[in-house]
Amino acid sequence: MRAVVQRVAASRVEIGGETVGEIGQGLMILLGVSGEDTEEEMRFLAKKIVNLRIFTDENDKMNLSLMDIGGEALVVSQFTLYADCKKGNRPSFIAAGRPEISEPLYESFVHELIALGVEKVATGQFGADMQVYIQNDGPVTIVLDTDEIMPKRVTVRKAGAKENA
Repeated sequence: MRAVVQRVAASRVEIGGETVGEIGQGLMILLGVSGEDTEEEMRFLAKKIVNLRIFTDENDKMNLSLMDIGGEALVVSQFTLYADCKKGNRPSFIAAGRPEISEPLYESFVHELIALGVEKVATGQFGADMQVYIQNDGPVTIVLDTDEIMPKRVTVRKAGAKENA
């Protein structure tokens, strides 16, 4: 999974001129899901994001998390985060998850933020053409990719163990 996380004073998403999601101070999260992502990546990323210490404390140091400030979150699905621009000028999106994989993980991510204690979580509409308005605070923008930040699992086989057929 990939996320572009922006610290915002406010943010909203519109579809056809109508506001469908809006927040005040908090995080605007553009979320991309690959075809290989699982619930494990989703939970890891949600926890990482709500605990990122990117809000300023009384000493003007980035030392507080979304949870510390009681901030809000706006989550917008963004398959273009998986654009491959290595060849030519037209991006390929083959690594982006198909809707039957990515939509349930997007929905689970939203519910995970709520389960982790984010009191207000707003969303766009999966797969819709949206206009996103961001009042970036700082500006502070963080890019996260679970392929880079998640601890790798190592499979260890005991000596002499036979694989199950």
